[in-house]
Amino acid sequence: MTRINDQHEAEGSALAVEAPIPQHQFYVAPQGKDCWPGTYAQPFATLQQAQQHVRANTANQRSDIIVNLRAGTYFLATPLQFLAASGDSGEHGYDVIYQAYGYGTNKQEHVVLSGGREISGWQPYDEDSAIWQAEVGDLNTRQLFVDGQQAQRASLPSIPTLTRTETGYVVHDTTPQSWRSPADIEFVYQGIYPWSSARCGVASITGDQHSTTITMDQPAFSWANQLYTVEGRDRANWTGLGSPTAIENSVSFLTQPGTFALDRSRPGHHILFYMPRPGEDLARVSVIAPLLETLVSGQGTAEAPLHNLSLRGITFAHATWLQPSKPEGFLHYHGITYYNGGHIETVIYDPETQSSVTVPSDPARMPGNVTFSSATHILIEGCRFSHLGANALEFSKDCQDNLIRGNVIHDVSAAGIVIGTGASSRENRGNRIENNWVHHTGLEYHGSPAIYLAETQDSTIVHNQINDVPHCGIVVYGGSTARNTSVLNNLVFNTMKVLADGGGIYISSNQGASFASGTVVRGNVIHDTITSYNFGLYVDYGASWVTMQANVVYNSDTPTALQVEPPLQHVAFIGNFWDMNPDGYDNPPEYVTVAGNTRLPRDGFEPALLDNPASADIVTNAGLEPSYLHLLQM
Repeated sequence: MTRINDQHEAEGSALAVEAPIPQHQFYVAPQGKDCWPGTYAQPFATLQQAQQHVRANTANQRSDIIVNLRAGTYFLATPLQFLAASGDSGEHGYDVIYQAYGYGTNKQEHVVLSGGREISGWQPYDEDSAIWQAEVGDLNTRQLFVDGQQAQRASLPSIPTLTRTETGYVVHDTTPQSWRSPADIEFVYQGIYPWSSARCGVASITGDQHSTTITMDQPAFSWANQLYTVEGRDRANWTGLGSPTAIENSVSFLTQPGTFALDRSRPGHHILFYMPRPGEDLARVSVIAPLLETLVSGQGTAEAPLHNLSLRGITFAHATWLQPSKPEGFLHYHGITYYNGGHIETVIYDPETQSSVTVPSDPARMPGNVTFSSATHILIEGCRFSHLGANALEFSKDCQDNLIRGNVIHDVSAAGIVIGTGASSRENRGNRIENNWVHHTGLEYHGSPAIYLAETQDSTIVHNQINDVPHCGIVVYGGSTARNTSVLNNLVFNTMKVLADGGGIYISSNQGASFASGTVVRGNVIHDTITSYNFGLYVDYGASWVTMQANVVYNSDTPTALQVEPPLQHVAFIGNFWDMNPDGYDNPPEYVTVAGNTRLPRDGFEPALLDNPASADIVTNAGLEPSYLHLLQM
């Protein structure tokens, strides 16, 4: 933790005598005391104490109330909650602001809100290995961060040949019987459907001198065998889970530096194992295990929303999500959704061959580590979201006129920014996602997009840079109440790095009632969509009232799809630049318009792009605006 230096303490003391700090300013520092008055010279120690003083002042607020956080890491034992009913909203036209001290200046201090716990007491595992261990009580986590870097869960170097049974697998090998703490082991399945992945835990491992029986967790294994089903005359049929693509989390797999495993076989006496990287001394480096699943939450009601609250210049870090470790596992479907029980329906995706897939009727949705509901006029600006185990930032339902601007979101397990959760969130309107850098998201749950909107109204995604993500960059789901989404001037590249059947920008379902009230995707640059079966701009699953105009698309399998099932309705591709024409371009479907698009040669595409004034202008204006380019250095 960073201490307030002596010079600042002396300056603060002088200020306290000569020029008292106005009551609307409060200070918090890791070295403070909650019995102090919260001034510059005598700051509070905790955000919760500052929050109590904020709440005491909002009812009669006559100016902005600012809580200044001094440099350091604030470890939260419980989530930081902002509640409209408790007085956390700004009132009378003023805001409540929590910010890093010096925000917006070259003296801005580094502030971290952590949901983790520092791990110490490391001892050698045994004399013959490089593994270290620490007893951690009842700690439960899925991530570990060492000296600011994410450690990977220990993974079996090679997958044995497995024969699937109704309850798990049989292996004609006795080696798995030696795997330590089998009930902590997790099987990972990547690309069950091309766009999805799954995780299922092991319940037990038994065997004899000839073979091993691996029994998987229930209900996850039986659920998966119902959920993941494909039938069709023209494609291979399958039902349920095949062999895993990875097997994780046992000290028996710990062979690579920078990897860890958590053994929970003794209740209340869990053991964390770690193999240090070269040069790492566990007595000197910081080792943090995320504990909290919710780091920050803000909540009001539809009638009395949380409002006029700003969070600026703060790093949100070290939160986990434990659902995948439960007997239900993690059975991903699409985007941020997964199956957690309930009805499963069959969808025909090719009427001619009657090819079909099974999908959950009412899927669950991954949560946010920083989350808001029933909130309006919330500003999230200049913050960093990293080392998080679920969606980084979520505005779930009844959220209006909120602004997410100038943030960096990276190294998170699921999605970066989520607004809306589908049909239950029909009053999400007027939200704006602007000039953020979102990269290296979906690290564990690979189907997660960088930015995800579900059935919103009057929403704007503009001037963001999105890169290096495992599936889609931007996803916009429609629905009966979706209206007026604008996806403008974004730079999206190196998407679809792990899973298939997606795109740099993905639009699905009904987007409005006319072209005037539908979704507009304009001025974006999408390039290097990596894995097979992808589209730079993907308009899918009966999308309607979508205008794709003046975008640049290159280095994908194909720029877009014109023929999908259910078919597109009222979709226009106008004035785009791409390196090949999509299939069916010369004979588009009845309700698809293609006009004024320019095909430039695939070889030498970028020079040709910059030689054309219209396309060069699109390239110049896509991505972060000049005043936000400094984010790329963070």
